Amino acid sequence: MEFSNLAAEAELPLAVEPQPFADFILNFSEKLDNVFQHRADIDLLENQRGLPPFVMREILNADPFKAFIPLEYGGRGALTSEGIEIVSAASYQSLALGLTLGINWALFLQPVNKYAIEEVKKSIFQDFISGKRMGGLMITEPNHGSDALNMQTSYTDEGQYYHLKGTKHWAGLTGWADYWLLTARRRTSGGDLLRDIDFFICDNNKAGQRIEVEEYFENLGLYMIPYGRNKIDVKIPRLYRLQPETTGISMMLDTLHRSRLEIPAMAMGFIKRLLDEAIQHCETRWVGGKSLFGYDQVQQRLAGIQSAYTITSAICAHSSDHASVGFDLAPHGLKANSVKTVATDLMQEAAQQLFQLVGAKAYKRNHIAGRAIVDSRPFQIFEGSNDILYAQITEAVVKLMKQSKESNLFQFLKSFSLTEKSAAHVKGLLDFNLDLQLPQRKLVELGRVLSRIVTMEMVIDLGSKGFNPGLIANCISMMKQELNNLVSTYTFTNSTLVLTDYKDGSNWRDFVKV
Repeated sequence: MEFSNLAAEAELPLAVEPQPFADFILNFSEKLDNVFQHRADIDLLENQRGLPPFVMREILNADPFKAFIPLEYGGRGALTSEGIEIVSAASYQSLALGLTLGINWALFLQPVNKYAIEEVKKSIFQDFISGKRMGGLMITEPNHGSDALNMQTSYTDEGQYYHLKGTKHWAGLTGWADYWLLTARRRTSGGDLLRDIDFFICDNNKAGQRIEVEEYFENLGLYMIPYGRNKIDVKIPRLYRLQPETTGISMMLDTLHRSRLEIPAMAMGFIKRLLDEAIQHCETRWVGGKSLFGYDQVQQRLAGIQSAYTITSAICAHSSDHASVGFDLAPHGLKANSVKTVATDLMQEAAQQLFQLVGAKAYKRNHIAGRAIVDSRPFQIFEGSNDILYAQITEAVVKLMKQSKESNLFQFLKSFSLTEKSAAHVKGLLDFNLDLQLPQRKLVELGRVLSRIVTMEMVIDLGSKGFNPGLIANCISMMKQELNNLVSTYTFTNSTLVLTDYKDGSNWRDFVKV
């Protein structure tokens, strides 16, 4: 597409004062409730592949994408707080729908807003507003998941366009999205791949840019969202390459860290729904002459879900102030990784708690508790496996401790900006000298501890602003109990290795008398 034609196609409406957000979110929530609770059978929707066309049409008619687009392009202003509320409202009804909106927001529209040239942004944002288009991101490759920096998808500069070739898989909205952000490494004339990574906007509706879906995956959960393996052989016009502020790797880190800080938007709505379901069930389910609500162990489980609700509330408040596209988040991996790991662990734990409270009925495919376990589980893997991110959290802290020449963990954390208030709550647990040469399993175990202390700081900050003090106090108590368990695990010495020849002498029947 020629530059002049692109600009001409992107005629935008004049920026007007947006509808008050309270009215906007109310209208969106009512649309969701009507679609999922009245017009469609939610249990049927959650257990079939894809979505009936009328469902997505009704949802997009409420213009949720306007919340993700700047005011000057016809949107509402792209406020992070509004984006979080939109995704949260969707996740309350359906985690798969919340993820669908989250993909469009954090993995497409935000990087386009920050890194695309002006004329391209105008065209794409107008498409999203008036054409109800959708977009996604393709990074992961069959042999390079967590090892994204060694991706093999490549591009060559052909003058008027860039020619991309490769294979991508596990991209949410496979076959659905109209636009894709594609990542690739430049191939030199000698056939080598450069280390840096570039991003390209692919319009799947244009000739020469259509991505072939080679296989649709039978994903275990999140049935509404299609995933698959995609063959990349496309020619992207020069204007549609994103423009990094420094390097492509920094651009990718900025994008992924922002997305990790916004994953709690999905956790917020999802956990709130589980909390409402759990309280309602326990108040109305009677066992032994009284409601489940009156049993102490039930209260412990309910308090765990409610603590998760408080933590995700605190993270959402923090991200609203610190995750907009105006921030360079590339250097903030420690915080982003802490938020992502804690929020996604809480999603799975809350689902497990609800399942246990509901009992056998939760094992039905059409019960929310069973779906919640399966649907929330991949959140602990995608956008960085939690085990890897926990190790990276510890590595980052160890590096900072070495730089400050401090070996005592508490002394470091009490003066560290992300933990200076929360560290005081668990001084007795952390007042020890840290071995700065840790095996990988200890990196992971300590990362779990550190991530909770980082997010506890956000809970304390939210409490200082007037958030329900009872919820804050209960949450800190629950977090201290969890930290006590996690620190005990970390300090316990265990270097057990698997026995590959375990079958030798391990048949139990050889050791019984009869």
